[in-house]
Amino acid sequence: MKQLHELVNTIGQDLKHRYGERVHKLTLHGGFSCPNRDGTIGRGGCTFCNVASFADETARQTSISEQLQERAKEVDRARKYLAYFQAYTSTYAELQRLKSMYEEALISSDIVGLCVGTRPDCVSDDVLALLSGYQQQGFEVWLELGLQTANEKTLKLINRGHGYDVYHEITQKARALNLKVCTHLIVGLPGEVRQDNLDTLERVLETGTDGIKLHSLHIVEGSVMAKAWRAGRLEAPTLSHYVDTASRMIRLTPPEVVFHRIASAARRPTLLAPLWCENRWVAMTDIEKKLNEEGAQGSLIHRPFIGRKKQVCCVG
Repeated sequence: MKQLHELVNTIGQDLKHRYGERVHKLTLHGGFSCPNRDGTIGRGGCTFCNVASFADETARQTSISEQLQERAKEVDRARKYLAYFQAYTSTYAELQRLKSMYEEALISSDIVGLCVGTRPDCVSDDVLALLSGYQQQGFEVWLELGLQTANEKTLKLINRGHGYDVYHEITQKARALNLKVCTHLIVGLPGEVRQDNLDTLERVLETGTDGIKLHSLHIVEGSVMAKAWRAGRLEAPTLSHYVDTASRMIRLTPPEVVFHRIASAARRPTLLAPLWCENRWVAMTDIEKKLNEEGAQGSLIHRPFIGRKKQVCCVG
């Protein structure tokens, strides 16, 4: 039986191959806000969102350098790191503030690059130029774009505040500058079935992406979805649905695309459902088993993925 990294092109293995040693992401909180919360686009944010489910809100009280020092103490067997600006919208600030924060992270000799999590409608040309400049200096730079789904109806339902066209435009601009793009996708959004996830994947691959991060829907305290779930109007995704869908998506993804995550976790009491999401290894173990049984990443593609042209694959 093959191990997960032999079945999936994971970010850990990709970095180890290119750097010759383990490289670990250190999550940071830059104290950013979100235009979908402060009234610029909307208020209340996306219906699934409560940032406390995945980020340490107390970290925003400390500097970037202090956060890096603390996070590095928590990591075993790594001497090189990527500074991961994770919480909220990490390009949503004045350019000079972004430059100051990114460079505070990059000044450390053990930091080899940046991962910047953001919304596709909050990435200006100036931000792309700034990130491209770091990439040209030899740093690893990943622009992580929260898309979640390509279904326009679902995007409106979850109050995302943008359509697929914005994601498409920014992705192509970024990749034209040789910036790596990692696309965040959620399995289990209200009203969506497996085919919706496969359709989203097909559109994302057609646009072109360098990485994918898969999440199951988390129903978390403080979100709009939490109210619907308590009222019995929303069901949490089952483990079997997530494993089946995620495994299919992985098998339809070209081998050169890097998976930054294939399952996610959230903490109780913030996490309300599904409780199997408390430990991401539950889903990862089942996905590993299924891929061993049915085929590894790219095994459903009829022909090799060439350049950035549309793939030909089976989605039945």
